[in-house]
Amino acid sequence: MFGIYLKRELGRRKKAALVIAMGLALGIALVITVNSVSAGMNQAQDKVLKSLYGLGTDMTVTKAQSAPKAGSSQGPSFKFGATSSSSTSQSTDRVNTQGGQALASSLVTKVGSQKGVSAAVGALTLNVTKVDGSFTQGKAKSSTTSGSSGSSQQGGPGGGGTSSTGAPQVQGGGANFNVNSYSVAGIDVTDQTLGPLSTSKITTGKTFTTAQTNAKVAVISKSYAKTKKYKVGSTFKISSTKFTVIGIATPNSSESTVDVYVPLKQAQTLGDSKNKVTTIYVKATDSKQISSVKTTIQKNISGTTVTTSADLASTVSGSLSTASNLATSVGKWLSIAVLIAAFLVAALLTSSAVSRRVREFGTLKALGWPSRKVTRQVVGESMVNGLIGGGLGIALGLLAAYTVTAISPKLTAQLGSTSTGGGGGMGGGPGGGQGGPGQQATSNTLEIALNAPVSLTTIALAVGLAVTGGLIAGAMGGWRASRMRPADALRSVS
Repeated sequence: MFGIYLKRELGRRKKAALVIAMGLALGIALVITVNSVSAGMNQAQDKVLKSLYGLGTDMTVTKAQSAPKAGSSQGPSFKFGATSSSSTSQSTDRVNTQGGQALASSLVTKVGSQKGVSAAVGALTLNVTKVDGSFTQGKAKSSTTSGSSGSSQQGGPGGGGTSSTGAPQVQGGGANFNVNSYSVAGIDVTDQTLGPLSTSKITTGKTFTTAQTNAKVAVISKSYAKTKKYKVGSTFKISSTKFTVIGIATPNSSESTVDVYVPLKQAQTLGDSKNKVTTIYVKATDSKQISSVKTTIQKNISGTTVTTSADLASTVSGSLSTASNLATSVGKWLSIAVLIAAFLVAALLTSSAVSRRVREFGTLKALGWPSRKVTRQVVGESMVNGLIGGGLGIALGLLAAYTVTAISPKLTAQLGSTSTGGGGGMGGGPGGGQGGPGQQATSNTLEIALNAPVSLTTIALAVGLAVTGGLIAGAMGGWRASRMRPADALRSVS
């Protein structure tokens, strides 16, 4: 009886039911869209952070660079020996550590033994500035001038000639040099699941083996290999040490900031940093306890700076940060406002429909229907309207999320700044200017494609909202219907 009556009443009021369902559908669709876009923002931010940290890395331990001593020079310095050759080729590498003050390698073991730490590995980051080119020695030439007096004839009586030699002048010569700056990361080859190389995938060749802890081999990034036209088997030198390329790495999520990867011991030798590291990558046993692990490390190992993914997330700027803030703040409150409005509209429309059914409900009560049965009838109709609205809302929300994913708008993320060496030629000579390797602070900007994934949790939330909206509308309509008396039906008869 309940089902038959419910079907008949909904069929009689299709327009009213559709209006209520569409109101709920719009609110639910907006919630799904905002949630899916917000999830896409989090995924994009995770990609950005993984490019800095490494897959599975929860925090890093570093030490701030100490202030330079008075009178010391922090700029690049190159020395070339003088020779007597007229044209001499020169090449030199300047290798210095990056990423803060060097830490003792023993700290890696100490950090790994802290409570809540699952694994810890050390890495040494270097910057190599290579200067190569040639000096060309100039040649000194003197100019000779001559003159005559009284006669154009020379050597005869009464005639004479004079000549003078001018000051020597240097002609030709100078210098022509190129400057190339690139980054090198020394990694612990015994555990490559943490650290800089873990954010990349070996697409050509192979990665390091555990036996290559001090081998003169290297893995290079795909972009650097393309620039230098390196391939597996190619060789190159860093400070007279010859390395062989064994693999080419492609970043998993974004552009890598490291050009060359070598075993940690080799990097320590190149940077004259024996038993030193610049960064310790840490993985926690429980991702929910990262904050407490950070506190423990800072307490037990003084002088270090512990940075978590949450700390880095706050430094991400650009359109990714703007869109993320919009999705998490404005989008959230907009969704709540629209849902409240949809629920109120559904409740008011249901209550208004009950008012127009005074004679119907009064007659049913006169025939013996109790108030609870009348209330159940109204709530049932509202629940069906809510479920229809939920289905429509899920469909609209999935369509919106699919559209965002199909379009894949590009977002930019800026991650502080890095120092890069400028390259170019330097010319010199008498009166000529001199140039040097330039250092320029540039923002590390990444471009991320936005996706809008819809999870089962979001779908479950949409169904819950649909049921809630139906219950709220049914509760108000049912309460009003239950208060009607049979006499109301007689008064409404025209």
